[in-house]
Amino acid sequence: MLDPQGLYEFVPGGAEAVDEAVGEAGPVMMYHLEGYIDAGETGSQVVEQLLERLEYQVVARFDADRLVDYRARRPMMTFERDHWSTYEAPEIVLYLVHDTTGAPFLLLAGHEPDVEWERFTAAVIEIVERLGVRLAINFHGIPMGVPHTRPVGLTPHGNRIDLMPGHRSWFDEAQVPGSAESLIELRLSDTGRDVLGVAAHVPHYLSRSSYPEAALAVLEAVTAATGLVLPEVAHALRTEAHTVRLEIDRQVEEGDAELVSVVRGLENQYDALAGALSRDSLIAEPIDLPSADDLAAEFERFLADREEDGA
Repeated sequence: MLDPQGLYEFVPGGAEAVDEAVGEAGPVMMYHLEGYIDAGETGSQVVEQLLERLEYQVVARFDADRLVDYRARRPMMTFERDHWSTYEAPEIVLYLVHDTTGAPFLLLAGHEPDVEWERFTAAVIEIVERLGVRLAINFHGIPMGVPHTRPVGLTPHGNRIDLMPGHRSWFDEAQVPGSAESLIELRLSDTGRDVLGVAAHVPHYLSRSSYPEAALAVLEAVTAATGLVLPEVAHALRTEAHTVRLEIDRQVEEGDAELVSVVRGLENQYDALAGALSRDSLIAEPIDLPSADDLAAEFERFLADREEDGA
């Protein structure tokens, strides 16, 4: 494997700024990389709100030109009349961010690398070691057969799931396509570093739309696990979640009987499973439900409306 240091560089004074801000305690590092499954744009919303609401500075940049396959994910360019005016170059950036009380933490965000995952992961671990990161946290949304009328469920993973008491996995084993984000978690755990993953359960019929309730649930779990104070970010997500919930409820009320039946069926299934879990049993009565495709079709107008509105 080539030297991982060839994939990134600290901006002038970046590492020193972290050392000065953090001291000996070591910072928390949140990380989310776009491109993998992120139902409801859960992780993307958290990152967007953190960078929009809080003060930050760039600490390091990765060589996205080497790591990103442009033909698979073509960057956007703007053409004005007779010339190209802008180019949205992909980025993978490490930020130093401060919460409301001034407490520092790190945020690694940007495009998921298409190549050199092991080298990229080794580079991230080098940065973790250099900056003395005490806890790494990743987050995203996963599509689940759950109704939007129930609280967002969370699945913790990693070697510090003790930081999220009261949550448990819904299954014992699953084989899924890998991601750079997950590989970082695996390799950090292999090296004995503390790492926590937070997966929010997003209703599968809303998985391709922005679902701020999931982002809010993730943020609340992260703040509880780390002690970071992020009320502005939480307020923004809570406000957006309320607006989206009203729109979804309106679509359900205006839908046909089959749509209402589908949502009610998911509610019954959720409540039955929740009851079984409370009794330490996973046995619940089977419930016949329409397929995800049937339900998604009923919400097609809702998703289209939000895209047209720029949501």
